[in-house]
Amino acid sequence: MVYLGKAIERDMYLGAKPKLFRLALGMRNNPTEAEEILWKHLKKFRKDGLVFRRQHPIDIFIADFYCHKIKVIIEVDGDVHLNDQTQEYDDGRSGELERFGIKVIRFKNEEIINNQKLVLQKIKSIIAELSSPSLLGEGDRRG
Repeated sequence: MVYLGKAIERDMYLGAKPKLFRLALGMRNNPTEAEEILWKHLKKFRKDGLVFRRQHPIDIFIADFYCHKIKVIIEVDGDVHLNDQTQEYDDGRSGELERFGIKVIRFKNEEIINNQKLVLQKIKSIIAELSSPSLLGEGDRRG
């Protein structure tokens, strides 16, 4: 576990190795246009107690955006994700992350850039679903 100056839950990273943290830092310093737009909106959820992290290491992967409290990953897919081989990899990766109880949702760059309102509506809907008291056990705060 990497020490970031405050107590961090060990299971937030699911055993990610130090090399992955360095790679994630480089990725945070070079966001795509769509990632910058989405990050601007995701930061606003902090007032509701939902902290999204950019380029967050989890196990052997780096999630574009991750909120540990409700265990959701938001992936931003560029053109490279359109080919069959990459889509197959993405499906497998999502499956692996979902085995940890993490919901993975994906948006294309164009969706974020051209239709921010719809993307945010979808995100809010998923947040409401994942934050539903019926999904959280008595006393369970999910993070």
